[in-house]
Amino acid sequence: MALHDKSPELKEKIAILPDTPGVYMYYDSAGTVIYVGKAKNLRRRVSSYFNRTHDVMRTNILVRNIADMSYIVVPTEQDALNLENSMIKEYQPRYNVLLKDDKSYPWIAVTNEMYPRVFLTRQHIKDGTRYFGPYTNTGVARTVLDLIGKLYPVRTCRLPITPDYIAKGKGRLCLQYHIKKCRGCCTGAIDRQTYAGYIERIRQILRGETGELLAFLKERMQELAAELRFEEAQELKEKYRLLENYRSKSVIVSQTVSDVDVFGFDDDGSNDVYINYMHVRRGAVVRSVTLRYRRSMAEERPQLLGYAMEEIRQSVGAEFGEVIVEEPPEVEMPGVTFTIPRRGDKAKLLEVSARNARQNRLDDLKHLERHNPEERTSRLLERIKADFRLSELPRHIECFDNSNIQGTNPVASCVVFRDGKPAKRDYRHFNIKTVVGPDDFASMREVLTRRYSRMMAEGEALPQLIVVDGGKGQLSAAVEALDDMGLRGTIAVVGIAKRLEEIYFPGDSVPLYIDKNSETLRVVQHLRDEAHRFGITHHRNRRSRNAISSELDSIKGIGPATAAALLAEFKSVQRLRNASVEQIAAVAGPAKAALVVAGLGKDTE
Repeated sequence: MALHDKSPELKEKIAILPDTPGVYMYYDSAGTVIYVGKAKNLRRRVSSYFNRTHDVMRTNILVRNIADMSYIVVPTEQDALNLENSMIKEYQPRYNVLLKDDKSYPWIAVTNEMYPRVFLTRQHIKDGTRYFGPYTNTGVARTVLDLIGKLYPVRTCRLPITPDYIAKGKGRLCLQYHIKKCRGCCTGAIDRQTYAGYIERIRQILRGETGELLAFLKERMQELAAELRFEEAQELKEKYRLLENYRSKSVIVSQTVSDVDVFGFDDDGSNDVYINYMHVRRGAVVRSVTLRYRRSMAEERPQLLGYAMEEIRQSVGAEFGEVIVEEPPEVEMPGVTFTIPRRGDKAKLLEVSARNARQNRLDDLKHLERHNPEERTSRLLERIKADFRLSELPRHIECFDNSNIQGTNPVASCVVFRDGKPAKRDYRHFNIKTVVGPDDFASMREVLTRRYSRMMAEGEALPQLIVVDGGKGQLSAAVEALDDMGLRGTIAVVGIAKRLEEIYFPGDSVPLYIDKNSETLRVVQHLRDEAHRFGITHHRNRRSRNAISSELDSIKGIGPATAAALLAEFKSVQRLRNASVEQIAAVAGPAKAALVVAGLGKDTE
């Protein structure tokens, strides 16, 4: 069944899916989950179900029965795999291969003993043992264990070592001790405090703090390469790559977080606030719902959280115990414990929840842009107007950026946005003419003066906002240029510091910090990226033209007209060197082609 046979609502959901890792759920007409799947790219994966007939009949039947879908975004593909696993166990969808038990993926265990052991297991025993994982890639888990063994000599035997065991002299030093893989725990040869230090550092690594382990691997690789032991170095490189791909464990399935509820916010200061609810059962996320609230009386987050909790309680029958939040609600809730995490698994779960709230806002904005682009543009411009304290909507914004490398070929770029989108036909390049040396402030004054003097002379409409890349110094230079032209107060101007969250206003030494999730910041980032890209491209082209011109100018018999023709055809000295005599002759003629070949030192054979 093709996508065109599906409901408009389902087609709309698929059209605005993000290009991020996540888990998707398909529902039948009765609202039952019939399939759960993971994706590295949600949009590409979900779309693949509907754009062809599948070889497997069961898949075609699944597609025919899909009436609706939902999804949860997660930080990594690893998290998607873990979340898919827990969702299948929770809902047991008809078209999934069902998992028979809770031992699908292995964990690394650190036992609760006098001298703890570290090993891979699929069994969970409640005896104080700490479990880290799960590891969906067993190769990664074994690599971690192998490298931990090389870093720290922890015991691998199963002997019941106790103070009494050691005192009675039951232990015997084995081969592991003699090859320095163990420090003789069974005989008490290593004190408990030293061994506990090993275990604590191992726990740090297993919590995802892999920097020490990666540094060790890199140093050892370099040593092996210097000794010409390339095969061993390659083995370590593979282990390094595995760890790089798994720098931190998943929090979608966690042994440290059991049954909790999570409420994450996306609040950009506008009237619309998105609140995501996630339910964690037996350490796994099994439900995600996002609510949207529109402020009517400037309600604060604690008040909105109270509304959201009551709505979730009524709609899904949730009974709250421990609730993870950024800040507690303003109403007291007997029997409910509110946790405000600063680090660890609970903090990461809160971030995943906030990420899903943020994604729902983006989905709504995409939907609005597809169906009512004028309203979407108006909302965006109103947001920018409020953030930048403007007196009118910034329908026309210009951003300037200077480019030079070691003071050579200084240029500037001007990019233009209309209604929040690039107007590439209006982009302009400027070659700096009056400034000697790498003086960015003077260059900015020159460029703004040239740009707006010409626009006023030609009667063009001026922008409502100028964005200058460079912070307070560049902003002051821009203000001076506007003062000289009598435009101060006519055009608003702001400066962007190196950290994009810092926006400077004329005469104000304290920057404005824009919410990192706000649409205004996304527009500013786009402006700055475009100005930088456009300026760098022009700078590189200019350097290349200057290089080829200087090479050709030094060849006797090659005049400006021939040099210009060759420059237009070959663009760079390297391309001219790589060209054949016949290709050069086609532009400059056989005689001058011979001069060029000789002048550039090309081999004519």
